[in-house]
Amino acid sequence: MNLKNFIYIALIGLFFSCHSNRLHPVPSFQFDITLNLNLPTYQPLMGVGGWAYVNGVGSRGIIVYRRALNEFVAFDRHSPADEEGTCNSALVVDEENFLILNDPCSDARFSLFDGSIMSGNTAWGLRMYMTNYNGGDMVRIWNVGQ
Repeated sequence: MNLKNFIYIALIGLFFSCHSNRLHPVPSFQFDITLNLNLPTYQPLMGVGGWAYVNGVGSRGIIVYRRALNEFVAFDRHSPADEEGTCNSALVVDEENFLILNDPCSDARFSLFDGSIMSGNTAWGLRMYMTNYNGGDMVRIWNVGQ
């Protein structure tokens, strides 16, 4: 594949991903935060499989999950099944399986591993945010908004 074709395909992908982002039922808010893993609130993120809630950012707060030694994912806790925005509750971690997020206002369930739909009446997975791990004790999470 030559460079011209690669750029063309990349631009088409960018167009459709931005369009899809605008259609997502969870509102998009711009933010940029850095978590210090040494703080007691974020201690669970020191080990693979750990997760933590972060309030005050995103639509209804976010949840951060350490998927691998050097990989973190962050999702909004606003359920995409609540397209009207009438539920005031955020997604919560399932008491029996921490890899499942439950919507307390519907039957929707989502994967904490990748944000995909596990069950429920929704066509959308979770709104995912960008993350960057410095290899030590800081995780940056951000969203450029719309």
